Amino acid sequence: MKNFLLILFLTVTVYGQTIKDISNIVGIRENQLIGHGLVVGLAGTGDKSQFTMQSLQNLLRNSYIKIPASSIKSKNIATVMVTAVLPPFARQGDKLKLSISSIGDAKSIDGGQLLLTQLKGVDGKVYALAQGSILANENIKTSGYIYEGAIVENELSYSLKDEKFITLSLLKNDAKIASTVVTKINEKYGKNIAVAYDTRSIEVSKPETMSIIRFISEIQGIKIDTMMKNKIIIDPKKEIIIAGADITINPVTISRKNFTIRIKKSDLTDKEWNDPAKNIGVAVGDDTKVEKIPGVAIPAVDIDNALINTKNQPTVSDLMRAMKTMKLDIMEIIETIKMLDNLGAINADVEMVR
Repeated sequence: MKNFLLILFLTVTVYGQTIKDISNIVGIRENQLIGHGLVVGLAGTGDKSQFTMQSLQNLLRNSYIKIPASSIKSKNIATVMVTAVLPPFARQGDKLKLSISSIGDAKSIDGGQLLLTQLKGVDGKVYALAQGSILANENIKTSGYIYEGAIVENELSYSLKDEKFITLSLLKNDAKIASTVVTKINEKYGKNIAVAYDTRSIEVSKPETMSIIRFISEIQGIKIDTMMKNKIIIDPKKEIIIAGADITINPVTISRKNFTIRIKKSDLTDKEWNDPAKNIGVAVGDDTKVEKIPGVAIPAVDIDNALINTKNQPTVSDLMRAMKTMKLDIMEIIETIKMLDNLGAINADVEMVR
């Protein structure tokens, strides 16, 4: 068991967020696309499954080339599943990132060429066409990506222009949060334009003199104090940490056997930070120098000799950058995040993948 000493100083239990952070707008959503295709050009790392041979035979048949599937012996091809996310309001010509995974017993699809593949939605309609060269994952060569590998061909018809109201769907089913959101919106506009239909759904009517886009922008920007948190996902086996860029860490000091972490919060107000007369810089590594102001704490992630100063309250992203600068092992980073979570110092829920 590793020996370590924890010294904690926490300052808040309620988190400042905006309505955008804790809700979605009903009707504005992503859509999943899926298709299956053939990858060619593999250097003997493909598969010889019957399904792959049949797929190649069908492809050749479309080119008026007839050949029995049993006569195809190549291991330079592989059958794959292709998935993508169609963002809201995607337009023809937009490009999408592809995720690709082998179906058969291929050893690697790295560097293979995905042939033209249709990507369909749950309604069976084709929304994008995919093709390109695959970049496999570093540790799992049977799956990979093609950045901007699909082109949107058909659009989902949805227009906000004539909408008279929007419906907010809270990320968490909570009556207290729903009531708080309704109160904040009605206070901002000075009248009862927001009504909660249940503990997650809130309908908000748009003022007649305002465009729907500006209205959504204002609603989503309303600040609200809630106990809802973002999420950090940790997969120890794959050594992966997934975290949003704006997950903050409260002031805390952790002393471990090999290093000490100090999270510092600024004493400056936003107005003071933006005052040109103070000439305050923000340091990331050695890029910029920070002017030291007597008696004022500069927000920072301080890990022994690795100091990252930030304009705002330090985040998990800042912490991981500092720990990587120290060349700490990924498991050290994971254990540190788990300790911060146990102490309540992170404004997020930490989920461990088993």
